[in-house]
Amino acid sequence: MSDPKPDLAALRIDGASREGRGPGWWFWVSLALLAVAAAGAAWWYLAGPAVKAVRAVSVAERSTAGPQNATVLNASGYVTARRRATVSSKITGKVVEVRVEEGMAVRQGQVLARLDDSIARANLVLAQAQLDAAKQAVDESVVRLAEAKVTLGRQTRLVAEGVIGKADLDAAQANVDALAAHVDAAKEQVSVAERQLELRETELDETVIRAPFSGVAVSKDAQPGEMVSPVSAGGGFTRTGICTIVDMSSLEIEVDVSESYINRVEAGQAVTATLDAYPDWKIPARVITVVPTADRQKATVLVRIAFDPSTSSGSPRATSRGERFDPRILPDMGVKVAFLQAPVTETSGATPAARLAVPRAAVRSADGTDVVFVIKGDRVERRVVTLGPADGDTVDVTTGLSAGERVVVDAPPDLADGDRVIVKG
Repeated sequence: MSDPKPDLAALRIDGASREGRGPGWWFWVSLALLAVAAAGAAWWYLAGPAVKAVRAVSVAERSTAGPQNATVLNASGYVTARRRATVSSKITGKVVEVRVEEGMAVRQGQVLARLDDSIARANLVLAQAQLDAAKQAVDESVVRLAEAKVTLGRQTRLVAEGVIGKADLDAAQANVDALAAHVDAAKEQVSVAERQLELRETELDETVIRAPFSGVAVSKDAQPGEMVSPVSAGGGFTRTGICTIVDMSSLEIEVDVSESYINRVEAGQAVTATLDAYPDWKIPARVITVVPTADRQKATVLVRIAFDPSTSSGSPRATSRGERFDPRILPDMGVKVAFLQAPVTETSGATPAARLAVPRAAVRSADGTDVVFVIKGDRVERRVVTLGPADGDTVDVTTGLSAGERVVVDAPPDLADGDRVIVKG
């Protein structure tokens, strides 16, 4: 009889047949799907929008009050002098002496130069001689008139005695009247000669050129031996001035403000001025006036700004006495000005308004508008904003942003609306 136990060896799978069988269909389908997904991802990153790295991101923060004396507008201009004159002569003449040099302080009435006065002096001597002659003619006429009056008296007595006729008396009277008229005419000649003498004295005085006001000479325009004239009538080699004088106590600032921002400027507004030559020196100033006319070519309005009196080299009231400002302030210097917002005080009754502040580096100007890029997920959104006062490295945003939104700082130049970004740091 055979053994009833099953033959377990018969159930063993042959190794050769097992190696001959391949993987199932589901394996190949999975592999194909993974390959398609990888290819799609590669195409997305290589052919799709590039990912731009953002250097920094700042959160727009809400503040409960605006900055005190915040800057509402920045502009640039030049230092100018309200009293500036190129001193010339009233007559044409040759310069014989110049007593002024650049940088010299001069007083009103001080002699700056002299012209050749030889002809003027000769005319003055002639006028004096004519006056003397006219006076002598008057004296002669007075003596002759006195003699005629004596003769008239004698003739009157002779007529009364019947010695001579009345015709002789009439002749004597006519002679007296003629000599009296001659005396009056001679006196008028004396008056004319006196006026002529004054004219010649004025001509002589005009050869001396004096300072019209106190100030500082900023240029010397003529030398001894040159011709000078109030107009260039003598040709290209004729000078029209001796020197230029500037009243240093009349210095102020003139800036051109765009029409779009002139509503931020008003008379009496506080200003901080910074000379290009001294960028660390903040000079207090104040708006004098907004000139009520616009330049249609540049679309700007001229604004005059006065330095604070404390900027003078003397006491706070120095400018009222004609003293100059700090000697570092010179005419025609370039200057940058910051128009300040009036501080909000408790007595003003105004409630400080809430604001949004963002770094200046987050704002970009495009086509005359201010824009920022707001982070939305992994993309940026280009947002037009309206700016308010600036305070240091930050600037207020009145419209276009909400508290808590993130904005891109120092955005790449080619960053555009909808670009994908990653945040650094």
